[in-house]
Amino acid sequence: MTVTTVHPALEPGRVGELRTSNRMAVAPMTRVSAAPDGTPTREMAEYYAEFARGGFGLIITEGVYTDAAYSQGYLNQPGLVSERHVTAWREATTEVHEAGGTIVAQLMHAGALSQGNPYRDGTAGPSAVVPQGVRMPEYGGHGPWPAPKEMSTADIREAVDGFVASAVNARRAGFDGVEVHGANGYLLDQFLTDYTNLREDSYGGTVADRVRLTAEVVAAIRAEVGPDWCVGVRLSQTKVNDFRYRWPGGAHDAEVIFTALTEAGATYLHVASEGRNWLDSARLERGLTVTGLARRVSGLPVIANGGMHEPELSAQVLADGHADLVSIARGALVHPDLPNRLAEGRAPERFEHAMLSPMVTLDNVRRWRLAAGADA
Repeated sequence: MTVTTVHPALEPGRVGELRTSNRMAVAPMTRVSAAPDGTPTREMAEYYAEFARGGFGLIITEGVYTDAAYSQGYLNQPGLVSERHVTAWREATTEVHEAGGTIVAQLMHAGALSQGNPYRDGTAGPSAVVPQGVRMPEYGGHGPWPAPKEMSTADIREAVDGFVASAVNARRAGFDGVEVHGANGYLLDQFLTDYTNLREDSYGGTVADRVRLTAEVVAAIRAEVGPDWCVGVRLSQTKVNDFRYRWPGGAHDAEVIFTALTEAGATYLHVASEGRNWLDSARLERGLTVTGLARRVSGLPVIANGGMHEPELSAQVLADGHADLVSIARGALVHPDLPNRLAEGRAPERFEHAMLSPMVTLDNVRRWRLAAGADA
């Protein structure tokens, strides 16, 4: 008698009130392919629908800027600020839904790591601390980061209001929820990080105070959209400009952070690895993992990220209770039909590494997939 074992990532998933066809999510990937005014293009609608047709149960968009002040991080980044943005995103969400998918908009404020903002000269962050490293050439930047202005109370309120307004716009555009980007070194993570947040007011100091802004954003969105709509949060220890950073208090800091965001009304927690493998970035003391601790402390669905395109690793993470879903970036970009491939036992094809660059056009990505023999 032959026993067929279904990969745990192919089992149905649940994120709050959302039911997903499986436990595989497309991770946010910045593609800088919107129009200069931040309006999503027809090509972007096709790009996101492709993942739904390929079997992904949940699709999380690239980071979408939230206000016409300091939030935009890159030129040609999409926004959710204007009516044009809402109308264009509605085309993308409609196509994803028609293909059977679920789509969430990631709301992002770049803060001090903004390197392409046509709305405002200069950058803003929790403190006037020059970011580590240099601006990212893969997103069109070059040279050292400038010192940001320290955000005033009014600036902070403007940022919170931007998150709320863009969440409302996301719902109007047909999204199934939003994900608050509190990871990877951007604004909310800058407030959470001890060496970029030197404030002496209620937003600085202890980890409970440093996570306050992220919690306020989540709570403000929750108050506006009601109790049932999906409001996730993405967190990370590592950053685009600091791969080695870890929360100084380890498991204690993690518990404080997860508790604050749960109490604020988060629907799920998405723990990112910023290009690192989950095995490298998720470990804490005493055999704990960040994702496993997040599940235990919050009681919320947790999405794990980092190398999850590898079937053995994603099976281990899900089967051993480290997470409820897995998010995939590189593997999804190469194979937008990765869930279908996994279900059918098809091996990944070779691919052109240049397609991973965010500056590469989506049309060229499709050409490379076809040249490699992958389904496009």
